[in-house]
Amino acid sequence: MTLLRTLALSTALAGAMLATAAQAADIRIALVAKSLGNGFFEAADKGAEEAAKAIGGVKIVYTGPTSTTAEGQIEVINALISQKVDAIAISANDKDAVAPALKKAMGRGIKVISWDSAVAAEGRMLHLNPSSNELIGNMLDKLATDALPGGKGKVAILSATATSTNQNTWIGEMKKALPKYPGLDIVATVYGDDLSDKSYRETQGLLQTHPDVKVIVAPTSVGIVAAAQAVKDAGKIGQVFVTGLGLPSEMAGAVHSGATKNFAIWNPIDLGYSAAYLAYDLVKGAKAEPGAALPMGRMGQLKLDAGTEGAMADPFVYDSSNVDTFAKVF
Repeated sequence: MTLLRTLALSTALAGAMLATAAQAADIRIALVAKSLGNGFFEAADKGAEEAAKAIGGVKIVYTGPTSTTAEGQIEVINALISQKVDAIAISANDKDAVAPALKKAMGRGIKVISWDSAVAAEGRMLHLNPSSNELIGNMLDKLATDALPGGKGKVAILSATATSTNQNTWIGEMKKALPKYPGLDIVATVYGDDLSDKSYRETQGLLQTHPDVKVIVAPTSVGIVAAAQAVKDAGKIGQVFVTGLGLPSEMAGAVHSGATKNFAIWNPIDLGYSAAYLAYDLVKGAKAEPGAALPMGRMGQLKLDAGTEGAMADPFVYDSSNVDTFAKVF
């Protein structure tokens, strides 16, 4: 009898240990960047890791393609489906092209959100905008106006890829807001594909093709750095100014050289943090429905609109008075 009781107790204990281990298994959230080696997304990964630590029982799988292509992201998504991750949080290179693969992921029970750069509605459960698209477009116009002598002059835009959801949306909002900034004359838009060397070459082309351009607006953290360097190398500091969206750690030099007067960005650490929290919410059963308010830890709540989209925060402006302080952070 004693032996039987011992065996029964051992079996029960083993079962309890297995159950506990299953309960303790980490929730795996894949944070998919537009491309690896990009400082913006590396900062977002830091935020996601911060959220994972705060929540507990969460593992962040940071991944992405080596270049900013939809094909590369689709390969990454298919690999994540095979790995049976619990959630995918993606910044899309092409909102439509990646949607079928993400729809497949949702069909396998994986929760999917997009952040920073949206996925078409059928390919995700919610979208986290870093800010209001309207506010970002208006801010880009304001930055360009502030950089122009007298607030008037010719402006060119250096974007990422021609299919980048967020870039196209922000440029569209810039153009909508132009009646508020009558001094702006947008003469060209070029695409550097979020590659430093191509962005540099495209800026060189702008300076040659449009010698009367006074401001280059780059709503991309890769493009703005390359454009500032191209302006400096061309000896155009004081004649052409670069502004847009960038990281303080990467733009401090441009501000100090005079190539850039000011620029803006939300904190990518906060963005990655918020994306991880939202993905976790969905895994734990939260519903991404119009009107819902989902918790984002220290970032408050995300209120979803009719299209199940929400905005995290307003853009913040950096200049010579604060760039060095923030450069130590991200």
